[in-house]
Amino acid sequence: MKYRIVGDNDCPLVQIELLQDEKVRIERGCMAYMSNVLLEGKMNTSKKGIGGMFSAIGRSLTSGESFFITEATGENDQASLGIAPAVPGKIHCLHVHGNEQYRLNTGAFLACDHDVQYVMKRQEIGKALFGGTGGLFVMETQGDGDILIACFGDIFELDVTPQTPITIDNEHVIAWDAALDYSIRVASGTFGFTSGEGLVNEFSGYGKVYIQTRNIHNLADALRPFFPSSSSS
Repeated sequence: MKYRIVGDNDCPLVQIELLQDEKVRIERGCMAYMSNVLLEGKMNTSKKGIGGMFSAIGRSLTSGESFFITEATGENDQASLGIAPAVPGKIHCLHVHGNEQYRLNTGAFLACDHDVQYVMKRQEIGKALFGGTGGLFVMETQGDGDILIACFGDIFELDVTPQTPITIDNEHVIAWDAALDYSIRVASGTFGFTSGEGLVNEFSGYGKVYIQTRNIHNLADALRPFFPSSSSS
């Protein structure tokens, strides 16, 4: 996948160049412009037939990801495609290959090489009940290539070691090394009422965690008093 990120840091756009018959997968609805590109909606699964349909339905119901994903194919060697995430913020590329894979929080995926996909991995029941990272399942990358992730705000990379485990607010986690151990718990008090924090992720082992600097749910809460209520209309 040959690409470049253009625009400012807050509202970037990804320009992708495709050769004839070259394919990439992009998040549904993120296309800004295209030239000599064929877009097709595909079920969000690598399986085919009826098994693939049920797999895509399962991904949608259990992880919050879209039932469909968009596949872009170059129609000649001058094909180009522009994509943009739904919220303002940085775009970052993760290189995946072999055993170096990542787990993604809901909404982080933007685009990937055709040889890269993400699959459902079952979570422990405690993580499923408390986490915002996909309910019963969490998304994990597979294959070899590049995957683009998007965040709300800026992206920071944090290193985790056995000597320096890290606790991160659940709403700020974007992606993490699949080899890391993690647990989800309430920050303090009763659902964080005493500290103002809610759920946190505790990461340990060796690896990296990518976080976003802004919390979209906090923004929604801050804006809610300014929205007209149904009774006022």
